[in-house]
Amino acid sequence: MDQYIEFASAHWMLVTAFLAVSYFLIQDVVEAGIRKYNTISPMLTVTKLNTGHPIILDVREAGEYNKGHISDAIHIPVADIEGQLNKIDLYKKDELIVVCHTGTRSAPACSTLQKLGFENVFLMTGGMQAWEENKLPIVKSK
Repeated sequence: MDQYIEFASAHWMLVTAFLAVSYFLIQDVVEAGIRKYNTISPMLTVTKLNTGHPIILDVREAGEYNKGHISDAIHIPVADIEGQLNKIDLYKKDELIVVCHTGTRSAPACSTLQKLGFENVFLMTGGMQAWEENKLPIVKSK
């Protein structure tokens, strides 16, 4: 036991980094088990767009949306989802892919949509940043 304490005190930064990585890994596993929505990559999103009729919901702010978005995406900022529910209410049973800039704003949007009765909600991992990194097409608003 003394060797462990000696190692930890001599390499405290390494031990701290190990504990932080372990914490984030465990947190990610727990969150994946708790959340009720699925995640989808940009490339799988393209596959779904080519083979089916999923609805793309862009939850970024208007300025971000206007700079570039996925074709035919419905724009509702994350803060306005409940207020603008009439725009997407008839898609409750359809596949709904939620997109933001990096994927962080999409998570609360997906949770809100699940609570509002949407059945097939997907979070696109990496958001529009990953979409553009994969050189996928975007549409700019006028």
